[in-house]
Parts: sequence; structure tokens; C-alpha cells
Amino acid sequence: MPLNKHFLSMGEPKLDQEKLDYIVRHALIEDIGRGDITTQLTIPKDKTISAHILIKEKAVICGIDVAKNVFKAIDSSIIFKPMVEEGEVVKPGKVIARISGKATSILSSERVALNLLSMLSGIATKTREYVEQIEPYKTKITDTRKTLPGLRELQKYAVRVGGGHNHRMGLDEMILMKDNHIKVTEGYEKLPSVPKGFKIEIEVQNLDEFKHALYFKPDVIMLDNMSLEDIKEAIKIRNNTEFKSHHAPTMLEASGGVDFDSVKKIAATGVDIISIGELTHSVKAVDMSLEVK
Repeated sequence: MPLNKHFLSMGEPKLDQEKLDYIVRHALIEDIGRGDITTQLTIPKDKTISAHILIKEKAVICGIDVAKNVFKAIDSSIIFKPMVEEGEVVKPGKVIARISGKATSILSSERVALNLLSMLSGIATKTREYVEQIEPYKTKITDTRKTLPGLRELQKYAVRVGGGHNHRMGLDEMILMKDNHIKVTEGYEKLPSVPKGFKIEIEVQNLDEFKHALYFKPDVIMLDNMSLEDIKEAIKIRNNTEFKSHHAPTMLEASGGVDFDSVKKIAATGVDIISIGELTHSVKAVDMSLEVK
């Protein structure tokens, strides 16, 4: 795996098919268990139906192919026809997909498909709102590792669909010295020996810690829960610091307590990155339903 391959990545959003198959398989096992008893007892095996997925609120659609994979995992003969593009903004009342095939297969797949589709669309929608809120600033909106266990791959994909960037996918992608690392090591006078190809980030909580961290010329310094005034001062100090010609200036990341009301003010300071846990840990799912014709 390329080092730091997810840090500030966006580009064309893509999903790893092997990881998607794993997530879908386990979600279906969790939901269906030993079998969909209700459907088995009430629906003839050879009964076929047509249905569609209806959106009930304005949203950025994300997870169309994920939903398709859910239905196909249950029954490869199901016909799933998307009516929108991934990342498209749709209005309430829009039919975003049409489905036809065996009734038993469609009904058994419905909940998992909608759960994933509505969650991912919610993340993409929220991300798009934040990205649009800070236009025309060059600041990048990123996610965090505050994701639902087992669903990080999909949630971070949804952030990219919404126009945001990914921070690190996991602990193995970059070195990030957070406050607890610094407490356990009782501060630091030198950085760890960094393996070739890894980026390093240091978290600070005040300007004194910032000045100390800046001395080591890390790739990123995270300004954790710092005031607007302190963020501005940190940027001023960073910009006035002379770096060796071979070393790019340290990027500054604002983190902690960011909400929709404060994000534009933070971006206006000139900070490079704003990381927002809300994008994934507490986003509202988009209201949608599967309607049998």
C-alpha cells in the first residue's frame, strides 16, 4: 500500500470492490441471520415485482453502486437501474433507482441497501454543505477517524463524493503525535525516527506548544481547539519562519469544536486544513424509501 495514500486525497471517488463485498456480506448476515422468516412465509418464491427508491428530501446522492451490490449479493438476477449519477444533487420526490426481480430477493435486501445508501448520502450532503460554506477559500475540509466501526471505507468514500478530503484512513498511514502520546512520553525534545515516505503531524493546544512543534518542521501541525486569534497568530508565525530550501512549509490544521457557524471564520484565517468529526460520527441519514409498484 502506498504510504499516506489517503492523506488529503480526493480525486475521483472510488471504492475498493473487495472491501465493499466484505462490508455488504457481513451487513446481510447481520440483518438476515438464518433467513427472512416473514418473506419466506408470505411471498411465493416465483413472484416478481418492480420497485423504486424514492428520495424524500434534498440530498447529495452517494452509494448507488453500494445499494446495487447489496441487491446483487442476494440475487444476481435482480435488475438495478440507477436514475441519477453518484454525487448528484436531487430534490424531494426524485426516483433515484428502479429495481425489478424476485420479490423475496428484493424485500430481503431492502433494509441493508437503504441503510447504507441513506447514511452515505447523508455524509456526502453534510460534506458538500461544509465545502460550499467556505468558498472561495483554499482551505481543505477533511474527515477524521471518528467513524462507525467497520464502515470507515464507505464513510470516507462518501466524504470524497461530497467534495471533501480524507485525512488518514488508519493508524498505519502517517505519524500523528496527539496530546496523549506527548503526555505519556512526558513531552518531546526530538521527533521519533520517521520511516522514509511517512508524513508526520503534531497536535498542539496553545501557541507555546505550537512554537515548540514548529521547530521540528513537521509536515502538519494540528491546532486543537484553539481560538481564532491564536490560529491567526500561528499562521503569522509559520509564515514568518524561514525554512530550509528543501523543506516545504508546515501545513496547519484546525480541529475541534468546528461547526457550520464557525467553519467559514476559521477558513478565513488562512489555515490549510479544517478537520471535522461531525462529517462521519453523527451525520443525519437522508430520508428515503423503497416503494413497490
